[in-house]
Amino acid sequence: MRLPRFLTPRTLVSAHCDLPCGVYDPAQARIEAESIKALAEKYQASSDPEFRTRALIIKEQRAELVKHHLWVLWTDYFKAPHFEKYPHLHTLFNEATKLAGAGGAKGSADPEVADRLLAKIEEISKIFWETKQA
Repeated sequence: MRLPRFLTPRTLVSAHCDLPCGVYDPAQARIEAESIKALAEKYQASSDPEFRTRALIIKEQRAELVKHHLWVLWTDYFKAPHFEKYPHLHTLFNEATKLAGAGGAKGSADPEVADRLLAKIEEISKIFWETKQA
């Protein structure tokens, strides 16, 4: 059964949960990024092709989770006053999500890339906790 046109939603929205809980923490992204680094190190240390394949698959899944957690912070937690006070915040999130993506940790098995991602997440975390104190 199809709804009549006047009952069909005109705007679709999404959130990181169905009832915004107000619980945000960059630690979620950091933990996944630490996983990426550990997997990259294990990948580099192994010569077992099956293990290396599994490590890459899991690393890419973790990279997607990093991007998800960063996007939730970027789009749901941080508001206009935060971006006014920290004008580099948009750039910081853009750089961090790109470091988690195909051009970064998702597309590389280099632990150094994961270190750069972790550094960006740490910068975001410092700003996040400053805003929580305000």
